[in-house]
Amino acid sequence: MEHAMSNCNGKIWLFWNLDIDCKVIDEDEHQITCEMVHNELHTKFTNTFVYVKCKDHLRRPLWDKMLQHASSRTNSLWCAVGDYNVITSTEEKRGGVPYNMRKSMEFIAVTEACGLMDLGFSGQKFTWSNNRGLHNRVWKRLDRAMINDS
Repeated sequence: MEHAMSNCNGKIWLFWNLDIDCKVIDEDEHQITCEMVHNELHTKFTNTFVYVKCKDHLRRPLWDKMLQHASSRTNSLWCAVGDYNVITSTEEKRGGVPYNMRKSMEFIAVTEACGLMDLGFSGQKFTWSNNRGLHNRVWKRLDRAMINDS
Protein backbone atom coordinates (compact mmCIF):
# COMPACT_ATOMS: atom_id res chain seq x y z
CA MET A 1 0.00 0.00 0.00
CA GLU A 2 1.38 3.34 -1.02
CA HIS A 3 -0.99 5.59 0.98
CA ALA A 4 -2.49 5.50 4.48
CA MET A 5 -4.41 7.72 6.87
CA SER A 6 -6.43 7.50 10.07
CA ASN A 7 -9.23 9.54 11.56
CA CYS A 8 -8.70 11.93 14.48
CA ASN A 9 -8.93 9.28 17.22
CA GLY A 10 -7.10 6.51 15.34
CA LYS A 11 -10.11 4.15 15.34
CA ILE A 12 -10.41 4.09 11.52
CA TRP A 13 -7.47 3.44 9.22
CA LEU A 14 -7.52 3.58 5.41
CA PHE A 15 -4.90 2.11 3.10
CA TRP A 16 -4.93 2.42 -0.69
CA ASN A 17 -2.60 2.05 -3.65
CA LEU A 18 -1.71 4.25 -6.60
CA ASP A 19 -4.65 2.97 -8.69
CA ILE A 20 -6.94 5.08 -6.49
CA ASP A 21 -7.03 8.84 -5.98
CA CYS A 22 -8.50 9.55 -2.55
CA LYS A 23 -9.64 12.98 -1.36
CA VAL A 24 -10.96 13.26 2.20
CA ILE A 25 -14.09 15.42 2.25
CA ASP A 26 -15.10 14.88 5.88
CA GLU A 27 -13.62 13.21 8.96
CA ASP A 28 -14.44 13.00 12.65
CA GLU A 29 -14.35 10.48 15.50
CA HIS A 30 -17.06 8.32 13.87
CA GLN A 31 -16.21 8.36 10.16
CA ILE A 32 -13.97 9.26 7.24
CA THR A 33 -15.74 10.20 4.00
CA CYS A 34 -13.65 10.23 0.83
CA GLU A 35 -14.20 10.93 -2.84
CA MET A 36 -12.35 8.21 -4.69
CA VAL A 37 -11.47 7.76 -8.34
CA HIS A 38 -10.17 4.53 -9.81
CA ASN A 39 -7.54 5.80 -12.26
CA GLU A 40 -7.76 2.92 -14.74
CA LEU A 41 -11.55 2.56 -14.77
CA HIS A 42 -12.21 6.32 -14.42
CA THR A 43 -14.95 5.51 -11.93
CA LYS A 44 -15.78 8.09 -9.27
CA PHE A 45 -17.49 7.14 -6.02
CA THR A 46 -17.81 8.28 -2.43
CA ASN A 47 -16.98 6.00 0.49
CA THR A 48 -17.83 6.56 4.13
CA PHE A 49 -15.85 4.36 6.51
CA VAL A 50 -17.37 4.13 9.98
CA TYR A 51 -16.63 2.97 13.50
CA VAL A 52 -19.63 3.79 15.68
CA LYS A 53 -19.84 4.07 19.45
CA CYS A 54 -21.67 1.37 21.42
CA LYS A 55 -24.11 3.68 23.23
CA ASP A 56 -27.23 4.68 21.29
CA HIS A 57 -27.10 8.41 22.08
CA LEU A 58 -23.44 8.63 21.03
CA ARG A 59 -24.32 7.34 17.53
CA ARG A 60 -26.66 10.22 16.68
CA PRO A 61 -23.95 12.57 15.38
CA LEU A 62 -23.04 9.96 12.76
CA TRP A 63 -26.68 9.36 11.80
CA ASP A 64 -27.11 13.15 11.35
CA LYS A 65 -23.93 13.33 9.27
CA MET A 66 -25.10 10.46 7.05
CA LEU A 67 -28.49 12.15 6.49
CA GLN A 68 -26.73 15.42 5.65
CA HIS A 69 -24.39 13.63 3.26
CA ALA A 70 -27.28 11.82 1.54
CA SER A 71 -29.22 15.06 1.06
CA SER A 72 -26.22 16.77 -0.57
CA ARG A 73 -25.53 13.94 -3.05
CA THR A 74 -26.53 14.17 -6.68
CA ASN A 75 -27.01 10.72 -8.24
CA SER A 76 -23.52 9.47 -7.54
CA LEU A 77 -22.35 6.17 -6.13
CA TRP A 78 -22.03 6.11 -2.32
CA CYS A 79 -20.82 3.20 -0.21
CA ALA A 80 -20.88 3.24 3.61
CA VAL A 81 -18.80 0.50 5.24
CA GLY A 82 -17.77 -0.41 8.75
CA ASP A 83 -18.71 -1.29 12.31
CA TYR A 84 -22.13 0.21 13.07
CA ASN A 85 -22.49 -1.49 16.49
CA VAL A 86 -26.16 -2.25 15.78
CA ILE A 87 -28.08 -5.12 14.23
CA THR A 88 -31.00 -4.78 11.80
CA SER A 89 -32.92 -7.97 12.59
CA THR A 90 -33.16 -10.53 15.36
CA GLU A 91 -31.48 -13.06 13.02
CA GLU A 92 -28.27 -11.02 13.31
CA LYS A 93 -27.86 -12.03 16.98
CA ARG A 94 -27.35 -15.40 18.61
CA GLY A 95 -27.21 -16.08 22.36
CA GLY A 96 -27.87 -13.93 25.38
CA VAL A 97 -31.14 -12.25 26.22
CA PRO A 98 -33.66 -11.54 23.44
CA TYR A 99 -32.79 -8.39 21.49
CA ASN A 100 -35.09 -5.36 21.68
CA MET A 101 -35.43 -4.12 18.08
CA ARG A 102 -36.29 -0.62 19.35
CA LYS A 103 -32.52 -0.19 19.75
CA SER A 104 -32.15 -0.55 15.97
CA MET A 105 -35.05 1.56 14.71
CA GLU A 106 -33.10 4.81 14.41
CA PHE A 107 -30.33 3.14 12.39
CA ILE A 108 -32.83 1.40 10.12
CA ALA A 109 -34.70 4.68 9.54
CA VAL A 110 -31.46 6.52 8.72
CA THR A 111 -30.27 3.91 6.21
CA GLU A 112 -33.68 3.95 4.51
CA ALA A 113 -33.74 7.77 4.41
CA CYS A 114 -30.23 7.73 2.91
CA GLY A 115 -31.27 5.22 0.25
CA LEU A 116 -28.64 2.72 1.42
CA MET A 117 -29.04 -1.02 0.87
CA ASP A 118 -27.08 -3.70 2.69
CA LEU A 119 -24.79 -5.61 0.32
CA GLY A 120 -25.06 -8.76 2.41
CA PHE A 121 -22.08 -10.93 3.17
CA SER A 122 -20.23 -14.07 2.30
CA GLY A 123 -18.63 -16.28 4.89
CA GLN A 124 -19.29 -16.10 8.60
CA LYS A 125 -22.68 -14.61 9.51
CA PHE A 126 -21.53 -12.95 12.73
CA THR A 127 -18.75 -10.35 12.93
CA TRP A 128 -18.55 -9.89 16.70
CA SER A 129 -18.55 -12.08 19.81
CA ASN A 130 -18.29 -11.28 23.51
CA ASN A 131 -15.78 -14.19 23.79
CA ARG A 132 -17.30 -15.47 27.01
CA GLY A 133 -17.62 -19.17 27.80
CA LEU A 134 -19.55 -21.24 25.29
CA HIS A 135 -22.80 -21.16 27.30
CA ASN A 136 -22.65 -17.36 27.81
CA ARG A 137 -21.41 -16.44 24.34
CA VAL A 138 -23.23 -13.83 22.26
CA TRP A 139 -22.64 -13.35 18.53
CA LYS A 140 -23.81 -10.39 16.43
CA ARG A 141 -23.44 -9.03 12.92
CA LEU A 142 -22.30 -5.47 13.60
CA ASP A 143 -20.19 -4.83 10.49
CA ARG A 144 -21.77 -4.18 7.12
CA ALA A 145 -21.32 -2.58 3.72
CA MET A 146 -24.16 -0.54 2.27
CA ILE A 147 -24.54 1.17 -1.07
CA ASN A 148 -27.04 3.51 -2.69
CA ASP A 149 -28.78 2.64 -5.95
CA SER A 150 -27.10 5.30 -8.13
